[in-house]
Amino acid sequence: MASSNKLGTMIKEARNAKNLTQEKLAAKIPGVSASDISKMERGELVPSQDVLKKIAKATGITQTSLIEAAKSAKPSAGKTASAPKKPSASSATTKAEKLTATEKKFLEAYRKADSNTRKAALKVLNGESNSLLDTILGGGTPGGFGDAAQSFTENIVGNLVSGILGGLGK
Repeated sequence: MASSNKLGTMIKEARNAKNLTQEKLAAKIPGVSASDISKMERGELVPSQDVLKKIAKATGITQTSLIEAAKSAKPSAGKTASAPKKPSASSATTKAEKLTATEKKFLEAYRKADSNTRKAALKVLNGESNSLLDTILGGGTPGGFGDAAQSFTENIVGNLVSGILGGLGK
């Protein structure tokens, strides 16, 4: 248990040195909760090497020191933490908070999107823009694609209306 406390102390000191809360550290490690970080720090949970590497990267402590401390650590409750190889959409939620089918589809699409599309989607969701297409094309920025897209759309609509009205006159 003493070596488990050593590992926990190392994690806590490194986290505090970076001014990270348990929640902020957990947010940097997929599949790990703030509760898991707390258990690691108390010596009740020994993280996998993958999780240790991510803790090291987030806190600036050396991977080797954490891995060496973990090798001799045995959790008091007999539990080991391991990050999932590929976090599922539901792994980021609590038991009380489940994703709907629509939210899962949105999350999958978001993960597949490029960074500009992700930023544009967030602007729309945060109410900063009314149109995802306009946001992606740079609407509202002088000289952006937004003006060109609006002009292009107006031309298409104008041509369609003219075609319809011209057809009615025949």
